[in-house]
Amino acid sequence: MRAAVVTKFGGPEVVRIVETEVPEPAAGQVRIKVAAAALNPVDAGVRAGVFGGAGQQIGLGWDVAGTVDATGAGSAWNVGDEVVALDYGMVKPLGTHAEYVVVPTDAVALAPKTVDAVEAATLPLNALAAVLALDLLALTPDRSLLVTGAAGAVGGYAVQLAARRGISVTALAREEDEEFVRSLGAARSVTGAVGAGSVDAVLDAAVLGEAALEWVRDGGGYAGVIPRAHPASVRGVRVGAIEVRADGARLAELVRLVDEGALTLRVAEAYALQGAPKAHARLAEGGLRGRLVLVP
Repeated sequence: MRAAVVTKFGGPEVVRIVETEVPEPAAGQVRIKVAAAALNPVDAGVRAGVFGGAGQQIGLGWDVAGTVDATGAGSAWNVGDEVVALDYGMVKPLGTHAEYVVVPTDAVALAPKTVDAVEAATLPLNALAAVLALDLLALTPDRSLLVTGAAGAVGGYAVQLAARRGISVTALAREEDEEFVRSLGAARSVTGAVGAGSVDAVLDAAVLGEAALEWVRDGGGYAGVIPRAHPASVRGVRVGAIEVRADGARLAELVRLVDEGALTLRVAEAYALQGAPKAHARLAEGGLRGRLVLVP
């Protein structure tokens, strides 16, 4: 099969398409024939060497939508099931940017029925990140939340999920994105600095760090989206950051929300797998609304 990997660190030009053996599922695993796989900022971090692994072949890609085509012993899935999954791990020899991927059976959920595979591939990593960050904050419906990067992938899911929980959401986004973030459920939209101590919590999808922390009231909450990369607590604010994990049961809940029309999936552009270096270059340019998706 073909797979996108890096064997040295650098810019988009280091991404290579290689021929490699089709992986075999062990007990408790399934093999998915990849229909689509999203490209995320974490892939750019892996490519640049942020997570280490020098001298190794490192596979790219975490999100996948496709069809189960082989199962190991003890799998609850059947060949032919259309699924989505999260293939967790920064440094691994193969990822989802490939024609086939093997994942744990409990990382898998049935795919949404109301969208195609390209759209479905944008769900797992970013939606799981959003819901974990909201769980970390543990806000009740009477509380207020500021979401930074509200028009981005994680931020957009966070706005919708928080509004669904009855939380009053302020979206920090560009002026041209105001109509969009309000359509997701934001009670209001802001484009610049927010009043100090004016919200109960911040979900910092834009990774603003200490600047965003200043907007939280004394004793409030701050949730970051990069593991262990959050500012130090001040004024009694609870601070933390999530680390996304594969969770098929939670992913199934998010799929249900997609099929109910409660979560909006956004695809910026789709590329053939062979075009992975071009997709990385487009990601580096920024300004995307939605995810880039690779289609084997």
